[in-house]
Amino acid sequence: MVHNVGKDLIIGHGDFQYKVDASWGNLNPQQYPVKDCHEMVQDRAGRLFLLTNHTQNNILIYSKDGHLINGWGNHFPGAHGLTLNDEGGEEFLYITDTELGLVIKMSLDGREILRINNPQLPQRDGNIRPFSPTETAVAENGDIYVADGYGSQYIYVYNQEGQLKNEFGGAGPGQDQFLNAHGIAIDQRDGSPKLLITAREKNQLKYFDLAGHYLSTIDLPGAYICRPVIHGSEVYLATIWSGNKAAGSGFISILNQDNQLVSAPGGIAPRYRNGELRPVSQAITLFQHPHDVCVDEDENLYIPQWNAGQVYPIKLYRV
Repeated sequence: MVHNVGKDLIIGHGDFQYKVDASWGNLNPQQYPVKDCHEMVQDRAGRLFLLTNHTQNNILIYSKDGHLINGWGNHFPGAHGLTLNDEGGEEFLYITDTELGLVIKMSLDGREILRINNPQLPQRDGNIRPFSPTETAVAENGDIYVADGYGSQYIYVYNQEGQLKNEFGGAGPGQDQFLNAHGIAIDQRDGSPKLLITAREKNQLKYFDLAGHYLSTIDLPGAYICRPVIHGSEVYLATIWSGNKAAGSGFISILNQDNQLVSAPGGIAPRYRNGELRPVSQAITLFQHPHDVCVDEDENLYIPQWNAGQVYPIKLYRV
């Protein structure tokens, strides 16, 4: 449910302000139900692919004006992560299913290409590590980075045939460890590709090189963030909870090329003191639990939400 939304509501700060369309993409919920709207991506043709964990339609394909083009998929009850990758001129989707413990590479029309299962690695107690992957990122050489954010907290690296090459991270308090490694992306904004990985319970993003060596940390106090979405010179983050982690306390975070929080649509204005970000929190009850941000070529935003009353995505028009 969306509250306090007037027809001309503008949210955000500085150069990143948006007009809200809370009814974008609404469909007949009997025919096209959604449970949780987890992630969205846009293909070269401008189509928007929405991932839901409702097995009547795991993928809904929209036009930018919110009309349904197509839908497919009924095998992924834990559909969670959705990554689009161009491979030799053909685009593919990488879906993570947290319930089935799978990564599935698929064509845009729903054909399965590759499946990655639990790597079956032992823990210290001899039991097999849990595997509940939340997100993927694909490097230029075809390597697939899998963030096991609901499982072992490791980042697994596979080659393009799905063979395990490397692992790093794991759960713990160290700089090179994670507490909910929820999202992962490859950041090439400075010309040198690096991994940008969410440590959600730590309110942090962490940089690693492609070999898995820790580089640095971005602190976002009070922001429980989902995956980093890199578009142009900015990083966009759905902030699923904020402040004291109260239910329904989400907003959107936008970082500039220097990784400074410059706008928080739905949240309070960013404030820095002595170079450090002050704790952030929700300002208006527009979003409940935003789970992803999709940015189109006009820099409009599409916001799917988890646990938000089975609502369809909200569109934010850049103003």
